[in-house]
Amino acid sequence: MKERKTPSANSPGSLPAQRAGIQSVEVGFSLLQVLSASPGALMLRDLAAAAGMSAAKAHRYLVSFQRLELVTQDPGTTRYDLGPAALKLGLASLSRLDSVKLARQRLGPLMEQIGQTLALAVWGNQGPTIVHWEESPQAVTVNLRLGDVMPLLSSATGLCFSAFMAQPSAGRRHPHDRLAPLLKNELARMQKLARKDVPQTMTEVAAVLEEVRQRGLARVVDTLLPGVAGFCAPVFDADGHLVLGMVAMGSLASFDPAWDGAVARPLAAAARQLSADLGFTGA
Repeated sequence: MKERKTPSANSPGSLPAQRAGIQSVEVGFSLLQVLSASPGALMLRDLAAAAGMSAAKAHRYLVSFQRLELVTQDPGTTRYDLGPAALKLGLASLSRLDSVKLARQRLGPLMEQIGQTLALAVWGNQGPTIVHWEESPQAVTVNLRLGDVMPLLSSATGLCFSAFMAQPSAGRRHPHDRLAPLLKNELARMQKLARKDVPQTMTEVAAVLEEVRQRGLARVVDTLLPGVAGFCAPVFDADGHLVLGMVAMGSLASFDPAWDGAVARPLAAAARQLSADLGFTGA
């Protein structure tokens, strides 16, 4: 196998220096990438073509991958597919993913892009709970702290969790035991307070939550705090379960509350990318 060499950092017009690698490993990995993206097993010619190499060259790599159990070949159809070793690697990677840690790493660049306060929330014993908070330099003063439980009907975070905790996944529903009674209790409190800026009945709640699902994120304007707007985008794991919400919040003086605006688009894109990195393959 050839050792892959990179141009010297001091040579004219060279790219930044990189560590030397094994080029043949990188070339062979393209076959595994094709198989991972394919909906099923592939014939040698199709697999090789998709990886951009000749069938003879692909076959040599596949022989080694079979010995390592990264690839298997059906003796009847002769088609190739990912093997048990590939499955073990994938499961090991998923088991080590820390969704909150990964999300925190992405908040800095996201804040630079949208210029608003960002937070992360997970489901706790009493509802969606703030576990990380990063204030923008132009942040509006809010009376929120780490560990605060967000209301289900008057916050973007609460609406997001209410909508996606019981979202259909793989033909089944995964309702959280605490969600329904918490929603009913909060609705009763809002009715006693005669709040007109939140849903008034369970029918209205269902309609609002359906809109959240259709749009892929939740929004509130002037309901949690006067003059403040917020979005919350859901992040899912490999099983399609909601693992956290990515929240953006700011003063209406500088915060774009449009569904397709300068805050919503980057926030939703960041949540989708994090979901994909956690193994989620749904829409």
